[in-house]
Amino acid sequence: MSDDKKLIVRGAREHNLKNITVELPRDRLVVITGLSGSGKSSLAFDTIYAEGQRRYVESLSSYARQFLGQMNKPNVDQIEGLSPAISIDQKGASQNPRSTVGTTTEVYDYLRLLYARIGQPHCPQCGREVNQQSAQQIVDALLERPEGSRLMILAPLVKDRKGEHKAVFEDIRKRGYVRVRVNGEVRDIDEEIELDRYKMHTIEAIIDRLVIRHGGDGDEATDAARLTDSVETALKLGNGVLIVSDLTDPEHPSDQLFSEHFACVHCGINLPEIEPRTFSFNSPHGACPACTGLGVKLEIDPDLIFANPQLSLEQGAVQPWARREHGVLYDGYYQQLVRAVARHYGIPTDVPVKDLSPRQRDIILYGGKPGDRIQLTWRNQDGMQRTYETSYEGVIPNLQRRYKESTSDYIRSEIESYMSARQCPVCRGRRLKPEALAVTVTGLAIDQVTAMPVAEALAWTRWLRGEGDRPSPLTPRQQAIAQQVLKEIYSRLNFMVSVGLDYLTLDRTTGTLSGGEAQRIRLATQIGSQLMGCLYVLDEPSIGLHQRDNARLLATLKGLRDLGNTVLVVEHD
Repeated sequence: MSDDKKLIVRGAREHNLKNITVELPRDRLVVITGLSGSGKSSLAFDTIYAEGQRRYVESLSSYARQFLGQMNKPNVDQIEGLSPAISIDQKGASQNPRSTVGTTTEVYDYLRLLYARIGQPHCPQCGREVNQQSAQQIVDALLERPEGSRLMILAPLVKDRKGEHKAVFEDIRKRGYVRVRVNGEVRDIDEEIELDRYKMHTIEAIIDRLVIRHGGDGDEATDAARLTDSVETALKLGNGVLIVSDLTDPEHPSDQLFSEHFACVHCGINLPEIEPRTFSFNSPHGACPACTGLGVKLEIDPDLIFANPQLSLEQGAVQPWARREHGVLYDGYYQQLVRAVARHYGIPTDVPVKDLSPRQRDIILYGGKPGDRIQLTWRNQDGMQRTYETSYEGVIPNLQRRYKESTSDYIRSEIESYMSARQCPVCRGRRLKPEALAVTVTGLAIDQVTAMPVAEALAWTRWLRGEGDRPSPLTPRQQAIAQQVLKEIYSRLNFMVSVGLDYLTLDRTTGTLSGGEAQRIRLATQIGSQLMGCLYVLDEPSIGLHQRDNARLLATLKGLRDLGNTVLVVEHD
């Protein structure tokens, strides 16, 4: 084999390597194995990978190098045939709570793009579909109505509002319209229209009335120019919304709403333009404002306030306010306040808090009735006594206020010791704004897809692509838009299945993964990146895998090699 097809290491003395020289074939899958302590990792990671990284960093500009730090040269005489090196070891994955399996493998990035392009938005309040249509699309939809359909085009001006609305009628008259529909009844604008100012009213201006003709049997087709003009006028007068009333059956007329905005015309909610960042819980455009996209909130935990329910109030059962000096409870301000509160509300202070009634515990934790004044007799360290009336906010509101107002890291960390992570009550752990969660593909919101195991999400993706027994639920237009995005999602999910991670869910945080799982996640990510001409160094990728999955892992590593990479694996077995 020629030298340009070899990776040659001469005189490696890093750690316990004894001046070894070794030649490794390039663009091959190479396994380094041996006894523990024989220098496998020292050769693969501390020598070959370290030198590859050092050379790559030195090729960057001085400006970029200042952010990466100086890397020491490994103790080796010479290394030839070295490629840019990428390490995939078993170090713990990111502990950032915003990092998930989906974001690490970039599957979630493509899911965001998929939902932004073909997702069907719904109103987050009433659940109705929300469609954005141009004036021309509305005209085309009306021209497709059955022959002889009698339509009335209206511009909504007032929707369920109290008042006489005389100014509205006057404005309609000035614009030259002769009829209005008031509370579902067609009226002439010149009539004396009297409305009860204390009742809800709905007013729509009648823009045009016409009959749909398709031009068959010698009949003249509906004037498309007139219809377009009427639709555009109604949209302008109705602030982007119009109503088409079908009067074909006079006994059962029906209304249909059209909007050129992403807005629910029933609830009056305007929805933002759907973009990929709408579905990002790491962006203020998509993250739940209550928990900032974490899905959980730190809240004061009552069980940590009464950490030892065997203690009485007199013995310092209120843990955050129980200050002890040399093991003796200090009778400070808060302890005396608890005593005064117990005296005011008739709460016994000499029984364990577990024996108090729920209402008595709630008074201690959350305070009494608003406006209640407690008479407090307070004695300081010098023996000076003072009696006055004060309000009692409760232990939990007191800690919440101090946590919010304090600028001391010590105080905040102390209060955090009485907090626990609870599911966000606003998004219910789903991380996103209601507007994002109301967008669906095949009836599923994006958080429902990420909650699927990888194998199930892969089957869902195959269904969208039209593979398998069931036809694709997407329209031809949606398939054309989503084709490339679905290809990327499918390939990444398939890689994860190949490395034995089909049981993980995409919304699982990476901090909860084992070392082996985190390594295989990064391996799947690297395969998805489709890099060529690199040197991959892996540390025991088969650890924790069932024997049946080893063959799939080996096929994955061979696929990485076949892209034109050198794969160097450290294995004990």
